[in-house]
Amino acid sequence: MHEKIIILDFGSQYTQLIARRVRELNVYCEIHPFNKIPDLDDNIKGVILSGGPSSVNVEDAPQINLESILDKFPVLGICYGAQLLVKEMGGVVSPSAKREYGRANLSTIENSTLLKGVSNNSQVWMSHGDTVEKLPDNFELIAGTDSIEVAAYK
Repeated sequence: MHEKIIILDFGSQYTQLIARRVRELNVYCEIHPFNKIPDLDDNIKGVILSGGPSSVNVEDAPQINLESILDKFPVLGICYGAQLLVKEMGGVVSPSAKREYGRANLSTIENSTLLKGVSNNSQVWMSHGDTVEKLPDNFELIAGTDSIEVAAYK
């Protein structure tokens, strides 16, 4: 069996685009619903948590057992997935006073291997009603926009 990336889909309209980009990098990936996680064996090299239309703060927000994933694999959270990681690891996600939809530009980028080659003012896509107000203690801010302080973290 070959190495692969698992994308756990929380209902994002962009999950297929994420998978396509991973595949364009010549990496095999599979998309699975967040509530039907496959066996995560030694062939898995990482897990991507997609975005989705829900808020991590609503009572019936989609949830998964993050501990079993975080202990074994590198994890990339995108949108809802990133906010879910923050909330579950002790940070704070709140309704945003200024929502960001569509194009945005990164106004701050910290030196990080995760964003290697990404330049200041790079165009990104945002679609959020919530925002990360406080990162968990062991997380580090690596990018923001003019209106959203936490656009990326590690």
